[in-house]
Amino acid sequence: MKSLFLLLLLCQVSSAVKHSLKYFFTASSGVTNLPEVVGVELLDDVQAGYCTNTKMGKTKLDWIKKKIDKDPQQLELYTRECLENQPRFLKASIYHLKQRFNQSGGVHILQWMGGCEWDDKTGEVFGFLQYGYDGEDFLSFDLTTLTWTAPKPQAVITKLKWDADKADIKYNENFLTLMCPEWLKKYVEYGKSYLLRTELPSVSLLQKSPSSPVSCHATGFYPDRALMLWRKDGEDLHEDVDQGEILPNHDGSFQMRVDLDLSSVKPEDWRRYDCVFLLSGVKEEIITKLDKAVIRTNSEKPNNVTVSSLAAVVIVVLILITVAGFMVYKKKKAQHPPPSADGSELSERLKPET
Repeated sequence: MKSLFLLLLLCQVSSAVKHSLKYFFTASSGVTNLPEVVGVELLDDVQAGYCTNTKMGKTKLDWIKKKIDKDPQQLELYTRECLENQPRFLKASIYHLKQRFNQSGGVHILQWMGGCEWDDKTGEVFGFLQYGYDGEDFLSFDLTTLTWTAPKPQAVITKLKWDADKADIKYNENFLTLMCPEWLKKYVEYGKSYLLRTELPSVSLLQKSPSSPVSCHATGFYPDRALMLWRKDGEDLHEDVDQGEILPNHDGSFQMRVDLDLSSVKPEDWRRYDCVFLLSGVKEEIITKLDKAVIRTNSEKPNNVTVSSLAAVVIVVLILITVAGFMVYKKKKAQHPPPSADGSELSERLKPET
């Protein structure tokens, strides 16, 4: 009989599908060999596009290319936002923030993060808009009170200024509750075959050395609503297990792992252990027996794992500044951070504070 823990996990895996559209614009000061401003668009946490203050990047998702080709106004909007509005605003803002924090040099990072999440079953929409400076929250927009929240004293001046701008407040509300969800729903409808697909992973057992934990690694699955666990004699294990996070691959699929410490397990007992993978929408479990003969060492990882890792590194280098600032979002997942994509109007709303 499966444990209550597993039943709860199965409920989580089979829960309603939530789609998200997130935007990140990040400006840096004191960083060499990287663009001053980097923008990233994420659709269901998969990179759908990127840009810098000097050029527009091209998405690798063919269906998004086709959608943009059929909607030149959207491309014009993104181009203006990426190459003109956001770079101008963020570079000016980071200059004023350095003065406000009495900073003369060093590396400094300013992020604008906004977007929305939509539950396609309940219709519930959640919008978010916030700023981060040097890896910490600086300002966030509260949709309940329609005011800005300033967690730092240096942000109070800006909060008071922006709270008094009723046109700006109304724009933020419209963007987060109407425009962004509308764009997201259009994306989902247009890319239904891609976003609502189901792909099973390849599962491997990996181990760095004979004394290291055995890692059960799954890669190439979609969507990201998946779970992995170890079982012993059919019972779920909670001790000596290290659960890894779900990470994106370069091709839009995902990977994850779960490690098992076997330091106190006798060799003859290995056959009692199984690695179990569960994917949303798929009833069957993927079960991998713990077998020493099939364990790969670090140098023998499958090619797709290596390619995924290398591609992830390339993306991280491209949006290094974004990732650094986004650590705030990871810590406060309930606030859901990313940014919006409506150009000139938004830039006008966010005039640099003096």
